[in-house]
Amino acid sequence: MTAPFQIALAGAWHVHFDQYASELAAREDCRLTALWDSQEERGRSAAAKYGCDFEPDYDRLLARPDVQGVAITSETSLHPELIRKAALSGKHIYTEKVLCFDYQTARELAEVVKESGVKFCISFPFLCRPEYVYAKQAVETGMLGQITYARVRDAHDGATAGWLPDYFFDEAICGGGAMMDLGAHPMYLLADLFGTPNSVSSAFTKVTGRAVEDNAVSLLEFGGLIASSETGFVSKGCPFMLELNGVKGTLLWNGEGLSVNTGDGFVKPELPQGLKTPTDQWADGVLYGGEIRAGAEDAARLTLLMEKAYQSSREGRRIPF
Repeated sequence: MTAPFQIALAGAWHVHFDQYASELAAREDCRLTALWDSQEERGRSAAAKYGCDFEPDYDRLLARPDVQGVAITSETSLHPELIRKAALSGKHIYTEKVLCFDYQTARELAEVVKESGVKFCISFPFLCRPEYVYAKQAVETGMLGQITYARVRDAHDGATAGWLPDYFFDEAICGGGAMMDLGAHPMYLLADLFGTPNSVSSAFTKVTGRAVEDNAVSLLEFGGLIASSETGFVSKGCPFMLELNGVKGTLLWNGEGLSVNTGDGFVKPELPQGLKTPTDQWADGVLYGGEIRAGAEDAARLTLLMEKAYQSSREGRRIPF
């Protein structure tokens, strides 16, 4: 494809909408042409901000000749319809996580995307960090030996401090609370490192008394490895944390950076170069055939993990995969 890559924005609902729109708008080889939103007032305001047309009809937006791709940051509950229609229209797709709420739908969407031949990218930004690139290399090269325990925590105070929008606590729209949103990051990182687990056991609580959980932990079992996926909207000043413990060493990534101990104390290694942002990967994939790190299969696997994690919380038992 020749530049510019002409992109429509589908939904200004998500808290990361401005981030993605700004990243794409900043590229000289991309152009934002139109915007659709389920709420006209919000949509018109967002379209004016980014200098593109507001289109109240999603089907008409997809039919526009100046729309070659769609960046989806709508209500999560609308993802299946928006993604399916975009793929069937031959439009390249960028989407915020999670893909959808149930694995059957996720598999159907992955198949539609595959058959359409469009470029698809889901936003898994932690895969791109140099610290994670190093951590994955440490696992794959055997630096730490057999991994016996892993822990990833991503939490903030969005519920207790009141800066998360109220609609982030609407189960019908979001599919869940803290685990479904912020907890996606620990989940996809653990899946990227270790694949699909054998089972999951979850404990979710509602510290602020809302309809969905705001404090959550899921224990994943991968053979001899136990992994803890932790998240919450009720932790102030909590840094992102990744911990990998193996029979030959330990890796820690937290607010003080990344360090490794293979027997002589913790040291800070030289980190590799990180990957491009997901939006840049998507645009480069469309325009220049660049690699997209997280595609439709990765998106479907995250939905599988979420579906089983929530089932475990509801039923109060360990759920096999």
